[in-house]
Amino acid sequence: MAEKLLPREKGFSEWYVDLVLKAKLADYSDVKGCMVIRPNGYALWENMQRVLDKMFKDLGHKNAYFPLLIPESYLKKEAEHVEGFNPQLAVVTHAGGAKLEEPLIIRPTSETIINRSFAKWIQSYRDLPMLINQWANVMRWEMRTRLFLRTTEFLWQEGHTCHETEEDAEKETLQMLEVYRTFAEDYMAMPVLKGRKSETEKFAGALRTYSIEAMMQDKKALQAGTSHNLGQNFAKAFDTQFQGRDGKQHHVWQTSWGVSTRLIGGLIMTHSDDSGLVVPPRLAATHVVIIPILGKASDAEKTQVKEKTQALAADLRKAGLGVVVDDDESKGPGFKYYEHEMVGTCLRVELGPKDLAKDSCVMVRRDLKQKEFVPLGQAVDKARAMLDAMQTDLFNKAKSFRDANTFEVNSYEEMQKRAEDGFMLAHWCEKPTCEAKAKNDMAATTRCRPFDLKQEPGKCVVCGDASPGRIVFSKAY
Repeated sequence: MAEKLLPREKGFSEWYVDLVLKAKLADYSDVKGCMVIRPNGYALWENMQRVLDKMFKDLGHKNAYFPLLIPESYLKKEAEHVEGFNPQLAVVTHAGGAKLEEPLIIRPTSETIINRSFAKWIQSYRDLPMLINQWANVMRWEMRTRLFLRTTEFLWQEGHTCHETEEDAEKETLQMLEVYRTFAEDYMAMPVLKGRKSETEKFAGALRTYSIEAMMQDKKALQAGTSHNLGQNFAKAFDTQFQGRDGKQHHVWQTSWGVSTRLIGGLIMTHSDDSGLVVPPRLAATHVVIIPILGKASDAEKTQVKEKTQALAADLRKAGLGVVVDDDESKGPGFKYYEHEMVGTCLRVELGPKDLAKDSCVMVRRDLKQKEFVPLGQAVDKARAMLDAMQTDLFNKAKSFRDANTFEVNSYEEMQKRAEDGFMLAHWCEKPTCEAKAKNDMAATTRCRPFDLKQEPGKCVVCGDASPGRIVFSKAY
């Protein structure tokens, strides 16, 4: 039997890394801070990409690709932007055996170089809205890294759009935030809070930033996606103008929005257990593993089981499910159960001579691990029903956990005592100094002011000054 995972209660961070490695999702690279995404992990990213890409295209966005290298002068055009990203920049100074006349930045994000193209492409209001998305890699030099959650290089998508009016840009910003919420909840089965970030936590160079925030099993927050109303800051820096309906020149209003491979980390920490990875069926690459139980079966019985196994696999594939038949006779059933639980196969089907004699099979849901005897004639319909139920149950379980660990705090002392307990709904005066104090004293940051949280005035828990309402404070990744 292979080595078991370190239990979550022994150390959540250690459990997480152990799972990523043993489920063969990713591995460390010889390049410090970078990771190798293994086929199991990349399959998850491909499924995420497939779903999101369709959602973007259904709203009129088109994919493009822009250079990895950005002239240093471009990044310096928007002061707040370069200041926000400067500590994380990787810079190319030499190429082809010679020093470059101008250093090139390996993209940390692409607002600047994309605006250079927008300024050339946009001439009139007839060119608007311009709705572009890019699937790419980016690099941000990180001191402390963790597989999927924070690495020097990571994969993501970044949407960049241009609009005639601020109203149109705000509508786009909120629309894409809702796309992310829908994806997180309907596909990842990960409940999120949707709201606006503080001025301190907003994207460097943005007018307003919105995010979706999820709670992991250790009660810490994970920023799972962001959408930014950039206003006209980048448009003015790069002179991205258009002739309006009034015949005059106007700067465009812009947005940017993105999610990354940290979503895989979020999926792991939301659903997985001490036996390994748990994957919501709508994002799983392998929905079903069929394991023939041969034991001391005769040759004739083995042949019958194997034939029925392949026939069932074919029927399940016709129903649109990803199926693996694990008929490796060098491994016992128990070892196979362990392996497929570790990598997150959603549903296990066991089929042996005794089952065939009863014209049935055994089905086991990965999250429940409870055996259920199912007539073979109903196996396909039952498999689909069990997967649908699993998707729903995973979301409900995660939401119940989040709700049970979301609470109001009404004093700074209470906040300090409960900083490890989850999402704290606290009155805040919106002063950065109070934000900084909470961060310094207890490593708790403002996550977002949720749209669906009823707001009533009160007093800031940090300083006692007037507060417009409560915001979520939490420790976070």
